[in-house]
Amino acid sequence: MSRRPTHPVRLFASTLAAGALLTTAACSDDGGPSAADTAAERAGSASAAAREAAEPVTGTSPSPAALTEAGAKAALITEGDIEDQWNQVPDAGKWRDTMLVGKVDVADFLTAKSQAADCQRLLDGLYTEDLLGKPSGPSAVTGFEQGESRLLEQVAAYDRGKLDDALKWLGSLPDACDQFTATDSSGGKRTVQVTESSVPDVGDARQGVHVSVRGTSAGTPTTLTLDVAVVRVGTDALTVTGGGLSGGETDAVHQAAQQGTERLQTVLAGRTPSPHPPTD
Repeated sequence: MSRRPTHPVRLFASTLAAGALLTTAACSDDGGPSAADTAAERAGSASAAAREAAEPVTGTSPSPAALTEAGAKAALITEGDIEDQWNQVPDAGKWRDTMLVGKVDVADFLTAKSQAADCQRLLDGLYTEDLLGKPSGPSAVTGFEQGESRLLEQVAAYDRGKLDDALKWLGSLPDACDQFTATDSSGGKRTVQVTESSVPDVGDARQGVHVSVRGTSAGTPTTLTLDVAVVRVGTDALTVTGGGLSGGETDAVHQAAQQGTERLQTVLAGRTPSPHPPTD
């Protein structure tokens, strides 16, 4: 198989071709300026073509589209994206669980204030549904109910540096918090346990935690269990939280994280997600 000539060879050949064209023009019978001009134009074209061939291609792939309000809403999962009998509800953005309200007991921690602050941030973020901090751009929320369990998804744009810091912080919580005590406004004690939770291998980065809160509600022993999955796609992220008084919702959270990531990637690619995900 013959090798293509190197760049210097192609340039030298182009120069010879240009010289031949100019010589031919000078020796023509009519000697008119139009013939010379034509030859010069051809020589110039040949030189330009040689330069283009010698220069490397440095183009980059198109950047993903910026997330818009409409795009954030389109990226949200639907009832068709998750199995079982989940029903979409209209007021998911107003959900609040009082089991998450409490002041962390600093005495539970070896490094006291720093670890206690991380765990307080976790409880507050779960309660206010801004675990990653306030979005820097468009955001949208949807939620589903099944019995006493809830499934919440938020899609939003963030500052990239702050988003990376939030993911790193979330990954540190199983060690930093482990198990601690929080006290509610009436003096009731709640035991909170934080462990690591798996997340499907999707998106550009991901992190998950499993949180359980044991205490009393209306005088009755109660345990709130939540599974949390966060997936970053570029400078955007989706956060899925699922669970309730009946236990965690690991499978539903995993499915929502996977389907939600695919929908977000589709939106950022400038396409519209299918209203009905493909089935096997």
